Amino acid sequence: MIKLRDYQSQMKTDIYAAWHAGARNVLAVAATGSGKTVIFSDILHEHKGATVAIAHRQELVSQISVALARNGVRHRIIGAQGLAKTCVQLHMSELGKSYYDPSAICAVAGVDTLIRMDQRDPFFAQVTLGVCDEAHHIAGGPTGNKWFKATMMFPNARWLGVTATPCRADGQGLGRHADGIMDSMILAPTMRDLINRGFLTEYRLFAPPSDIDLTNVPISAGGDFSPEPLRKAVHKSHIVGDVVAHYQRLAPGKLGVTFAVDVESAIDICEAFKAAGVPAEIVSAKTPDAQRIAVLRRFRNRQTLQLVNVDLFGEGFDLPAIEVVSMARPTQSFPLYAQQFGRSLRLMVDDQMTRLWDQFSDEDRCTAIAQSNKPKAIIIDHVGNVHRHGLPDAPQAFTLNRREKRRNAPVIIPVRTCPNCGASYERIHISCPYCGGIPVPVSRSTPEQVDGDLCELDPRVLAAMRAEVDAPPRFPYEAPQYVRSGIMNKYSEKQQAQGMLRETMALWCGQRTQETDGPELRRAQKEFYLTFGVDVLSAQALPRKEAEELTERIRERI
Repeated sequence: MIKLRDYQSQMKTDIYAAWHAGARNVLAVAATGSGKTVIFSDILHEHKGATVAIAHRQELVSQISVALARNGVRHRIIGAQGLAKTCVQLHMSELGKSYYDPSAICAVAGVDTLIRMDQRDPFFAQVTLGVCDEAHHIAGGPTGNKWFKATMMFPNARWLGVTATPCRADGQGLGRHADGIMDSMILAPTMRDLINRGFLTEYRLFAPPSDIDLTNVPISAGGDFSPEPLRKAVHKSHIVGDVVAHYQRLAPGKLGVTFAVDVESAIDICEAFKAAGVPAEIVSAKTPDAQRIAVLRRFRNRQTLQLVNVDLFGEGFDLPAIEVVSMARPTQSFPLYAQQFGRSLRLMVDDQMTRLWDQFSDEDRCTAIAQSNKPKAIIIDHVGNVHRHGLPDAPQAFTLNRREKRRNAPVIIPVRTCPNCGASYERIHISCPYCGGIPVPVSRSTPEQVDGDLCELDPRVLAAMRAEVDAPPRFPYEAPQYVRSGIMNKYSEKQQAQGMLRETMALWCGQRTQETDGPELRRAQKEFYLTFGVDVLSAQALPRKEAEELTERIRERI
């Protein structure tokens, strides 16, 4: 049996509580690398009736199969020919015993094989609990996609969906009231929480300039870049040479995965790596199983240093050895971006320490990571994904609603690339967190030019803004008393709205800083500007209606 970590146990408790409260289908959201498979395999182990776990790739089916085997759960495999044999080999290799049983009441199924089965099979009616991995795929309503149809094949099952990114590029909602099947959502600790606790590795991000032009690349109905125009745009750029050059400069000798836009681009990148003396191989969803296993073995043994892949090492794929990720495939999909980013965040510590990991304190874990062979993962974004989506460990306001109904949509804090060291970081920072370099604004005449950092403004501009905040009501020359009274009434209404706004702003700022001056306050001012689109002084001069609207927006994010 696998022992759950404290946050995994809490998440499991929350899932059961949601079911007990009446939710039939529950969506559990946990960061890439947090152990979602461990959690749901434990739940499947405890369930008394027939169960099914669904995934959409052979690799994910086999990973779930191994997780169930570790918990002693005998199960059948529903998948492509030869997949059951692969799972048995994995069981024997790790556990010395196979838990594959073609007559078991628990099944692990590939979604493509599942939806082709005859639903008159008694197994479908017997299943009372289903688990769907990467459950953000379940959408589309009664005439929906294959994941939706697969869940509908089990009339007596309640569902647990798991995902790191409960959002879709096409904007569809995962809730039953929207386009999906979920009734409740459970949130686990975030990626940043797990990094701070030493369950994931810290990272450094580099976003070097690129000549790729996506201006004329349309967005498809699925919400991502249209494939064929995207391929053409990538092939017109110099990404191939950039990927190799920056890998050699930033991460020479490290185990890396490069995400390519298509097989042709992957071949070019792979050949460029080999020409530069970096052992590299290509893998894709079409690579035969035996060949893929051999490639991964060479990668783990450091015989191969670069795996260039096309649409393979994204969702759920467990490659703990990765030290560097190179993004050479632009995407408008936050889930795809976050999944690729997360491939490198798994720990690289020895087996003995891994067995004791959960017994350490957060501080001891972080110290051990800093002293390990991978103190920080390296992300090299050649295609501007981080500028589209922000940092994946930034706070997210997830919801089961459709995109157009989301009032509290996540704010993308812009990212800056340091001209000194090349690292990328959120623009709320006054200086580069890595080298201490301080960016010099082109001008200091408007808040926009300094990201709302009032200390950076020209003193005369700042004085004028303060005067606007403190400006008394203005009366027309020789205005009669009733006009003056009307102006005073509106001024009083504005002052009342401004009073509420300033109290709310103070509360928002107080959650982010204990200082009343200095760098921490300046950083909070920049974050306020980048979040709400107005600097803290201009906000205090807003008219009544705009002040009330801003107050409500701030309250939604407190």
